[in-house]
Amino acid sequence: MRLRRKYCYNNRVMNLAHRMEQHLPRQLLELIKYISEQAARNEQRVYLVGGIVRDLLLEDPSLRSGPLDSGLRFDIDLTVEGDAVRLAQQVADTGKAKLLAHHRFGTAKLRYENLALDMATARKETYARPGALPAVTPGTLKNDLIRRDFSINAMAISLSSNDYGELVDPYQGKSDLERHLIRVLHPESFSDDATRILRAVRYEQRLGFELETQTARLLKRNTAMLDTISGDRIRHELELVFREEQPELAIRRLAKLGVLQRISPCLKGDGWITERFDRARRLKKPTQLPSLYFCLLIYAFGEGELEQFLGRLNMPAKLSHAMRDTLRLKNTLWLLDTASLKPSEIYHLLHEYAPLATEANAIASASSPAQRHLQLFLTKLRYVKASLNGEELKRLGISPGPEMGEILQRLHRAKLDGEVRTKADEERLALSLSLEL
Repeated sequence: MRLRRKYCYNNRVMNLAHRMEQHLPRQLLELIKYISEQAARNEQRVYLVGGIVRDLLLEDPSLRSGPLDSGLRFDIDLTVEGDAVRLAQQVADTGKAKLLAHHRFGTAKLRYENLALDMATARKETYARPGALPAVTPGTLKNDLIRRDFSINAMAISLSSNDYGELVDPYQGKSDLERHLIRVLHPESFSDDATRILRAVRYEQRLGFELETQTARLLKRNTAMLDTISGDRIRHELELVFREEQPELAIRRLAKLGVLQRISPCLKGDGWITERFDRARRLKKPTQLPSLYFCLLIYAFGEGELEQFLGRLNMPAKLSHAMRDTLRLKNTLWLLDTASLKPSEIYHLLHEYAPLATEANAIASASSPAQRHLQLFLTKLRYVKASLNGEELKRLGISPGPEMGEILQRLHRAKLDGEVRTKADEERLALSLSLEL
């Protein structure tokens, strides 16, 4: 019976049940045990897979055993030797989970308040051509693990009652963790899916590891295969790089390997980027950083080079607008290079640009006066509003029309420059201006 299958590739089987109890929330452990019990009734087996296995072996400090309602977020991957969608439906029917099923791919997602479980039928993959998305068919756990990117991500933990917690490691991922190596699972890995090139460097820099010698050779040999990958997939990998704590490490390494230049010849990963990315982290909230990193990454581009880059990565409209504004503003920064500018003059020069573009220029500019003016706009001026609006001007007896629009603009400038401070000040100025116009 399928339920009795055991994987033992080493003489000594490592059991991680104790580490799971130490590092994972009790509610999560109860849930995955329940899922495994349901699977056993169907003569199926369930395994914990993916990065969490790696992190448990590393005893990553980011894994905490606090309750699920503590604000922590857990995203867990499970592989099912059997029908994952059917199993997920059974679990969703008995719990408070939202189910999103993809029958065609044999995958399902269970969403709880602070927890997401991805369940997938164990499968094998074949690639019709380099860079194509794989054709997927049901398979065994070993089939499922060999299709993964690196040995350190190709391990599983059994959740079945008879061998709960046992590590399944057919491709020596644990050994590579101990040797601090990033290693692909087969020679065609980067050719099949060149996005693994970006992921290899991301993991290498995050973990402080090195590319295994043969993996490094294969990576350099297959850099040109990035041309087979869609812009959306490359952009997604860069977004993942930009979510790392220090993405400049990966950017610098990608530049050294010639990967950045393959994406765009104008991309650089030098000391300037390192310094600006570090400065960005001191200014922004983490959820906004990836977009700001993109604006800094293209800061040395010309407009034509930027358009090619935006087209290659199929950049979303909002971010494309911010990146274009970044270069537009850079080309007019000399207007801000005067210490005596009034606040209203600063506002007039900056208010039409996307905030991300202003932030990028505040980080990138080498001019101290310009930096001060950009920061003043970002922290104060863009939030200044006059107290009076059109309806209140009408109550003061000022008729709608071009003159009212002019009065509102003059009120805003006066508020920016500190010439009016209270609503009463604004009313007096508005009446005075109505007599002049």
